[in-house]
Amino acid sequence: MPRTFEGHLTDPGGRFAIVGARFNHFIVERLVEGAVDALRRHGVDVEERVDIVWVPGAWEVPVVCQRLASSGRYAAIITCATVIRGSTAHFDFVAGEVAKGTGAVSTQTGVPIAFGVLTTDTIEQAIERAGTKAGNKGFEAGCVAIEMVSLLARLEV
Repeated sequence: MPRTFEGHLTDPGGRFAIVGARFNHFIVERLVEGAVDALRRHGVDVEERVDIVWVPGAWEVPVVCQRLASSGRYAAIITCATVIRGSTAHFDFVAGEVAKGTGAVSTQTGVPIAFGVLTTDTIEQAIERAGTKAGNKGFEAGCVAIEMVSLLARLEV
């Protein structure tokens, strides 16, 4: 049987940062609450080990993730933002660059970044993914962050 490595959903130690975008704040606030809830439920002392950083919109998420990841203070970063398709190409540029930018930061720094950025066609779809019908994608991103920190620690063996 080959060796298998997996992360666990128990407190892996370290600090966590949540980067939330104020644009579409009524949705993003629910995502941030979900991420905090996931960390708390899995044993992280959120008052002591979680920092929340607010940026104007999704476009600004990658540069802040770069600064946080490069600081060496955080075991993982969780992003929470909402980009809703409109009648222009703006959605395509913003959604694509946020995904590409945060992915690049993660691979360049080795700090896992859990992608809790909603990219939806409608505001109703975003609301569904922020704590109603489709669960809370912020909560899911919080779980991903915990599991990735745990997994990376196991890979150091």
